[in-house]
Amino acid sequence: MALALPIALPAELRAQDIPGIEICTVEKAMDRRTSCLQSNVEFLQKTITRLTADHQQKLDAANRQIEALKVAVAGLQKVVADLQAVQRQMVDDLRRSVPAKGAAAPPAKEETK
Repeated sequence: MALALPIALPAELRAQDIPGIEICTVEKAMDRRTSCLQSNVEFLQKTITRLTADHQQKLDAANRQIEALKVAVAGLQKVVADLQAVQRQMVDDLRRSVPAKGAAAPPAKEETK
């Protein structure tokens, strides 16, 4: 029944406007011109609403990505700090194990047989 309904309508009622901006100045009757302008305004409002939602989604996704990158950077900064601490510890250990120049070397042990 729902499929038969569009066929029963006259051709003028079945025609659908393609959404978009129309040139309303060609209309001579004021009521048709007003209707045309209202249609243009509705189209523009829908377009703005759709674009606003699309851009908000993109901004939200970008903000989520920025937050994830901040977490990753913080993790990498911690790894670098840990590696630098280990490196400093190794340098300190090497300095302690190597005698300083000018210090007396420990006497060599004599081998006994």
